[in-house]
Amino acid sequence: MIHFSSVTKAYGKQVLFEDVSFSINRGEKVGLVGRNGHGKSTLIQMILKEVEPDSGTLTLPKSYKVGHLQQHLKFTKPTVLEECSLGLPDGEEYNTWLVEKVLFGLGFVEGDMERSPSEFSGGYQIRMNLAKLLVSAPDMLMLDEPNNYLDIVTIRWLEEFLREWEGEILLITHDRSFMDAVVSHTVAVHRKRAIKVQGDTDKLYSQITQSEEIYEKTRLNEAKKRKQEEVFIAKFKAKASFASRAQSRVKKLEKQGTMKELDKIEDMELYFNSATFNANQMLACEEISFSYSGTEPFLIENFSLSVGPNDRICIIGKNGKGKSTLLKLLAGELSPTSGNVTKHPSLKEGYFGQTNKLNLDENRTIVEEIAGADPSCTEAKARTIAGGLMFSEEMALKKIKVLSGGEKSRVLLGKILVTPSHLLYLDEPTNHLDMQSCDALIEAIDAFEGSVIMVTHNEMHIRAVATKLVVFDNGKVSIYPGGYDDFLEDVGWSDESV
Repeated sequence: MIHFSSVTKAYGKQVLFEDVSFSINRGEKVGLVGRNGHGKSTLIQMILKEVEPDSGTLTLPKSYKVGHLQQHLKFTKPTVLEECSLGLPDGEEYNTWLVEKVLFGLGFVEGDMERSPSEFSGGYQIRMNLAKLLVSAPDMLMLDEPNNYLDIVTIRWLEEFLREWEGEILLITHDRSFMDAVVSHTVAVHRKRAIKVQGDTDKLYSQITQSEEIYEKTRLNEAKKRKQEEVFIAKFKAKASFASRAQSRVKKLEKQGTMKELDKIEDMELYFNSATFNANQMLACEEISFSYSGTEPFLIENFSLSVGPNDRICIIGKNGKGKSTLLKLLAGELSPTSGNVTKHPSLKEGYFGQTNKLNLDENRTIVEEIAGADPSCTEAKARTIAGGLMFSEEMALKKIKVLSGGEKSRVLLGKILVTPSHLLYLDEPTNHLDMQSCDALIEAIDAFEGSVIMVTHNEMHIRAVATKLVVFDNGKVSIYPGGYDDFLEDVGWSDESV
């Protein structure tokens, strides 16, 4: 159990929390939500005793063990199984079957157990750290964006694992459907306070909205009454017969105080720049195959797809099967080993890829880089888009070269937003956005008048966007002509382990 009592924390003039109080009780699985930069990570650092409150107290039970997912990668053992077995608690060092069970759930296979950790990609190395954490039997699992490096099948496994977990959980994730499937309670860092409800994010945000509507109605009513009192005082304070009553009302108003108007929290609004398209087909790929070596075995083999106006296509499946490669082939970033990709000669495309941030001009500011994507884009429009992507007015003037990888990804997304396009290729576009920003981006995709081909592992986003699926599963790639729930009911995942 963890208890925050009247905790306040500021960095210079930026106040993150004022008088924050809430508890995480025995057996509770708590989702922590809030805008980027509003203090979620600071709360985690406080629990880990890496940051101290300016005032107030944070208490944990004696000998209470908090397990935190480490993002840094440092391995000391020669094999995956030995490395991940380091997470087993004292007395269970030989229960390596537990480690194997977790590793299999996280997407590793039998042959990986004796491989060196250094042979794997960064995403799979993060999974090893997650495996060590999951087998370590802490009192609390503290997970900050655990599914950033997981594919859709592994996320479904982790979701089930966490639902069955008997200890406490503190979870930060931009994946609303994942959070809602796991948590028993939700806490929002909102207006420098913490608000906790029993239930999911919908219940939390509904309660916040309702509370603020009631507050605003009460404030306006109080302001109206105050105005009436002030009119009475101004009218009668000089008349001897009413002077005492007027003075009494003055004291009453002074004692009552005024309800402050709530600071406006801007809801992010994002819009893609739709270009008019007057043809029946944007793109067609015919019997394309691809391998990075140029010879068999092919990562993608004999695949065909037609893309027309207003298509919404999601590419889904496990990691390492070829989803991003297929998107690059369609976008023209790669050429197929065989087969053809043909496009309408007037087609205008926007491509958001995981490596495209390397193409940013390091010496430009954020605003300059966004505005440079379209000659008709004004500085004011570029600033609006930058603000929508959580770059404040001051931040928007920073040079690209000083930004983090996640910040560069948001700049790239800004360039795609401003570029006139018929067809968007989006590879995990929500990875570095908070929950509200994800919602705004999905709304922008829905409102886009062109077509979209998107790689994502977020089941809520697939449900919201897809009218057609390209599915990597069971060693092949196929097209499902419908939405995600229909796919789960009609076909389902053949290689998922939940």
